[in-house]
Amino acid sequence: MIKNLNILLVEDDDVAAEAVVRSLSKVAPNIPIVLATHGKEALDILRADEEYSPLKRPLIILLDLNMPVMNGLEFLEVVRTSSDLKDLVIFVLTTSDSETDRTQAYYHNVAGYMVKSAVGPQFSKLASLLLSYQTAVEMTP
Repeated sequence: MIKNLNILLVEDDDVAAEAVVRSLSKVAPNIPIVLATHGKEALDILRADEEYSPLKRPLIILLDLNMPVMNGLEFLEVVRTSSDLKDLVIFVLTTSDSETDRTQAYYHNVAGYMVKSAVGPQFSKLASLLLSYQTAVEMTP
């Protein structure tokens, strides 16, 4: 079971966001998930005063790439050059199967890149991946 992990889901598509939340809730019903609809909103949440922020650490970010206002690659650029955010663990979850997007995402040190159509409608692979990640992190001294 995922313990003490928080997820910031950065996704502008309501249907995709609901599918992720529903799938993760089946695996880890008590995991807090905060939703941002674009990169700027996610930055505002991450930079909020910790006392008032709905998001606590440790956290994982699930990031879509194609969003309005600030897209995922722009978000990654800001996060990786920010001294207080650069070490965040970010998985990309996107519709883009573009090799250019994949290369740019990995250039910004993402932990994984998942194409939504390959993940499947149940997002069970995503939930398994996050469980594996949490287990690996808990085992690290």
